[in-house]
Amino acid sequence: MALQLDLEEQEQFDQLKHFWSRWGDYLVWLLIVILGAYAAWNGWHYWQRREAAQSAVLFETVERAAESADLNLMERSFGDIKSKFGSTTYSNQAGFLVSKVYYEQGQSQKAEDSLNWVIKNPVEPGYEALARLRLSALFIERGALQEAKTVLSEKITPEFTPLVEDRLGDIDFIEKQTDSAKTHFLKAWSGLDSRAPYKKFLEAKLNALGIDPASAGPLIQPGAEKQNTETKPKG
Repeated sequence: MALQLDLEEQEQFDQLKHFWSRWGDYLVWLLIVILGAYAAWNGWHYWQRREAAQSAVLFETVERAAESADLNLMERSFGDIKSKFGSTTYSNQAGFLVSKVYYEQGQSQKAEDSLNWVIKNPVEPGYEALARLRLSALFIERGALQEAKTVLSEKITPEFTPLVEDRLGDIDFIEKQTDSAKTHFLKAWSGLDSRAPYKKFLEAKLNALGIDPASAGPLIQPGAEKQNTETKPKG
């Protein structure tokens, strides 16, 4: 009986040796890959948490400097957060804050530079869109209307399209292109949710131009009316 068990154990041992001789290296490498991926995942999340914590500390420094109008400290802190933590949301938020402070201090060029940095280094599309809108407002204020149009011409996240249309309408209105301004304002009004408070403001703009947006009907794309006339059969 003991001999029979020994033979069975030997057979199982031989099968195990054969299995490992054939698949052992593969299983070892597979285990290394799995453990490596797990370690990398943990390391990535640790790095993200550390980056977020350190960038938050720098952002607080930017905030304190902004509140006290310490422009030198604010500029140094903003430079640090750009160079070390430019991929974090705090860097973009710092860009908006720094731009606001520079604008209030009458340093328009530095305010524009801060927004341009956010545009070139957006953490997410919404930050880029907001930076473009704010930069266009600075351009409009100093009369650089073509530059304002240019900064708004890039494709942006759809959620901000109504606000871009509204800003383009403002530019056209300043340039006395009333019909084009009406079209932009109508697009902006149509694109906003009915519960959006800004929709009332847009409605007031359109009313001032003699338009009731609720009864304006569907928008006609430029050139569509001409095309319909040309393709309409005679007779």
